Amino acid sequence: MNFIGITNIDTQKNNVLTIKAMTMTAAETYFNTLTEEIPNAAAGKMFGALCMKMPNGKSAAMFWKDNIVVKLRGAALNDALSLDGSQLFEPMEGRPMKDWVQIPFSYKDQWKMFAQISAREVELIEKKPAKKNK
Repeated sequence: MNFIGITNIDTQKNNVLTIKAMTMTAAETYFNTLTEEIPNAAAGKMFGALCMKMPNGKSAAMFWKDNIVVKLRGAALNDALSLDGSQLFEPMEGRPMKDWVQIPFSYKDQWKMFAQISAREVELIEKKPAKKNK
């Protein structure tokens, strides 16, 4: 695990500074590295988890329980699902998300390829205009 910084500073308790450190797993560190390497991707959040956001505001990949979750179709989806331990992503048990596949860290050598495919697909989705207030 790697030290990533200060997550909580409490100066109110007896004027004593309390610092709590947060650590990242190797999988999370690798996901963050990939986010920097994927063209046009920026760090964001999806379901409260780390994700790669594209310029249109859509998520191309998400980090979930030491897995990468990517949106794939066709042969790429089938290839990802053929990996041991990969499965359709279920944010809630019994409710799989269509075309989103969860790939374990044991296949990190393929994460970048799948993230790039997902990013290219997601970038094609048009950004919806903001809702107008009534």
